[in-house]
Amino acid sequence: MILENKLGIIDQIELAKAEEKISKQKAKQRFDTGDIDQVEVGKFAGLCYIHAYLFGDIYDFAGNIRNVNIAKGNFRFAPVMYLQASLQHIDALPQATFEQIIEKYVEMNVAHPFREGNGRATRIWLDVILKKELRQVVDWNRVDKEDYLSAMQRSPVKDLEIKTLLKAALTDQIHDRALYMKGIDVSYFYEGYSEFKTEDL
Repeated sequence: MILENKLGIIDQIELAKAEEKISKQKAKQRFDTGDIDQVEVGKFAGLCYIHAYLFGDIYDFAGNIRNVNIAKGNFRFAPVMYLQASLQHIDALPQATFEQIIEKYVEMNVAHPFREGNGRATRIWLDVILKKELRQVVDWNRVDKEDYLSAMQRSPVKDLEIKTLLKAALTDQIHDRALYMKGIDVSYFYEGYSEFKTEDL
């Protein structure tokens, strides 16, 4: 099923390309303008801001809580009827240590609050929290796609794997533009988007 979009695109492949190009341009713009610092760190409102910023030119639902239940494979994300309560719970979770931040990230992934684009928006949200609280970010180039996806799949039951994986990839290069741009490319690659290089857009 093709998601209804502002671009009037009805071909799935064409939509995926347009979505990748436009949202990567926006991700680049966020870094270059300093808009990245406007985010309410660690709050759902901050994630909404990121999601709306990335996908607002493409989807009407950008930055809005989904109103349908969604699943990936056999895993069902938080049901719509419990989503609001779940997000309030996540907002209240502590974020002072690396462990707490990853626990918060795992909970937000289980919530999966948007219709589309959750992973890409939430990885940026995670880096914003790490940057503020620990003066570090994830160097996503050092996180293998399959390792990451399988660790995230298991994280609602046991989060040690994702903590170990991401801790090994931490860097203090928090203002490194090239690192950020490559990180966006890797984050999109996890979701099957690799047509464009962020740096070239």
